[in-house]
Amino acid sequence: MDTFKASWTSPSNIALVKYWGKYPVQIPANPSVSFTLSKSLSKLSIIAEPDSSKEINVDFYFENELNEKFKVKIVKFLSTKLERFPWLLDFHLIIHSENTFPHSSGIASSASSMSALNLALLSLDQDITGHKPQAEDFFKEASDLSRQASGSAGRSVYPMLATWGEIDSIMDSSNFYARPVDKKDVDPIFHNYCDSIIIVDAGEKSVSSRAGHTLMETHPFAEQRYARARFNLARLLVAMKDGDMKTFIEVVEEEALMLHSMMMTSIPSYILLKPESLMLIEKIKEFRNVQKIPVCFTIDAGPNIHLLYPAEHKAAVQAWLASDFGQFKVIHDEVGNGPEHLKD
Repeated sequence: MDTFKASWTSPSNIALVKYWGKYPVQIPANPSVSFTLSKSLSKLSIIAEPDSSKEINVDFYFENELNEKFKVKIVKFLSTKLERFPWLLDFHLIIHSENTFPHSSGIASSASSMSALNLALLSLDQDITGHKPQAEDFFKEASDLSRQASGSAGRSVYPMLATWGEIDSIMDSSNFYARPVDKKDVDPIFHNYCDSIIIVDAGEKSVSSRAGHTLMETHPFAEQRYARARFNLARLLVAMKDGDMKTFIEVVEEEALMLHSMMMTSIPSYILLKPESLMLIEKIKEFRNVQKIPVCFTIDAGPNIHLLYPAEHKAAVQAWLASDFGQFKVIHDEVGNGPEHLKD
């Protein structure tokens, strides 16, 4: 039996309309939409060596060091996929993964790593079984598998902008896999939008995203949140098609603050924002009003701030960040072209 290898890079993504709350198994309680990033990537390779143990056998290396914590997570996921990939019992998998960004930096590493993992699995499946689906079907299945591994990872398999979840205005939208937004449906100003991530706190979150999703099950405002997210998504897609920057900023910032308001009003409540997060939000609004540059912020489930702005203002915005916020580490990124299959 031959040895096989597959390698992919896959990007993280930053949600504009947030996915928060889910049903079994990894079904979103509301639809979402996200920018696919360019530089914030996971690079993952799998070597599949013949093995006669007839059990799932994995060695997982993160940045060249054996990592048992991630290994357990991956083995647990793979054990649910034996019907789809029966050959997993015939191979020993040696997985190497690394990120281009630091862990706990406000960039969703599970989205990039789990999408890279499933893209590599599907590439191995093609080589081992000889079955090669059409590209559209390949990425559709990759999105579904990635979603099952880590919800928002399903959006990372597509370039630029991707929706996930059932959306009234989109006939083929689905809770099972993400859908790319066609470039012609997005004003060119958003095609290369910038995202500068300001690191307020790189430490471990006090409450995990998984726990946060669970708390939505009994949240007193859950249904109102889901309805508002659907409304905001419809508004945002129209605004991005029309190049309506005012509405884009309103929706993106509302979604960021609403995400954290749900955390603060859950039972039990919790707060992930830091005093510096609030200071940065105020400074961003002030800069926008004074300089008339359409910057805005979004925040994932953590304290770090994603500063979004058109590429034409890159020099001015990054100069401002360097002069006024030198005490913070800043990661500069922009909208990207999606995953890449690496050839040896």
